[in-house]
Amino acid sequence: MNVQQMELTASHPLALPVGVTLDRYIMHRQTAFPYATGELSQLLRDIALAGKIIHREVNRAGLIDLTGGMGVQNVQGESQQKLDMIANIRFSRALKNGGEACAIISEEEEDIIYTGNNHGKYVVAIDPLDGSSNIDVNVSIGTIFSIYRRVTPIGTEPTLDDFLQGGRRQVAAGYILYGSSTIMVYTTGHSVNGFTYDASLGEYILSHPDIHSPANGQIYSYNDGNVEGYEEGVQQFLNGCRKKQFTARYIGSLVADFHRNLLKGGIYLYPPTQKAPDGKLRLLYEAFPLAFLAEKAGCLATSGHQAILDIKPYSLHQRTPLYIGAPLMVENLVGMLG
Repeated sequence: MNVQQMELTASHPLALPVGVTLDRYIMHRQTAFPYATGELSQLLRDIALAGKIIHREVNRAGLIDLTGGMGVQNVQGESQQKLDMIANIRFSRALKNGGEACAIISEEEEDIIYTGNNHGKYVVAIDPLDGSSNIDVNVSIGTIFSIYRRVTPIGTEPTLDDFLQGGRRQVAAGYILYGSSTIMVYTTGHSVNGFTYDASLGEYILSHPDIHSPANGQIYSYNDGNVEGYEEGVQQFLNGCRKKQFTARYIGSLVADFHRNLLKGGIYLYPPTQKAPDGKLRLLYEAFPLAFLAEKAGCLATSGHQAILDIKPYSLHQRTPLYIGAPLMVENLVGMLG
């Protein structure tokens, strides 16, 4: 075979460009960030770095005995998995070492985590590993994060007020999904973009630019085991979905269910029940960040009575019902609620 025969054409897969990396994208978009002095860009890089580490841990979990529970419960009263604790440590360490976050709240910790970086301009709310019990059966799991610019004076110790600003004060939010591939999806209040991790390069590559979710859909995601405890309007909506032969899809990992519906069009429901009248999902580090991202992608997110982002937070681990997804489906459901 001569050189000409071996030469790759521009259309050959091996000759295609690698694409836009996350670092390059952040750098180019930095001027669009409020207070664009580089700190928020670095903070997003710190979160992305921790995501790479969790990607590695998830992929080798079965080989180094990282599956299963710790035998203790977290502040939520839920059984802590080994990977919950590892993810909590990895993200906390990355954010502390990065120097841009002055404080963190986590699903796995009862109180504020002080980083010692009192000159940092941002605070981070995070669910380090959503759906971690699914790791034992090789099902997708994820990380959810939310970033606020602090309201307390720079140089002082951050307080609860920095975290209870309300969902519309977020400056960035997103999630990392660990599944058949690892993908980071985030927004800084403008467009929503997804970056798939290429482990061979050690880089996130732009794979889902400017995500816009369909206005309607035929997928509905909910825990059927709780259906008898749902209010009448929710049951009426679900019956309507069945009669229209919509597709029921429920993984049990909020990030995975949300990601699928975001791309394909659908609705995710976690209504209040008699056992959990305030809902189950946490407002600050689950509902707020996903609602912020959802609205930027053309979706709606509501508690059933008001937009999620308009709820006034009063505690770190506050819970809320959540209906999130395609706007026409969400509006249809809300119209059936009392």
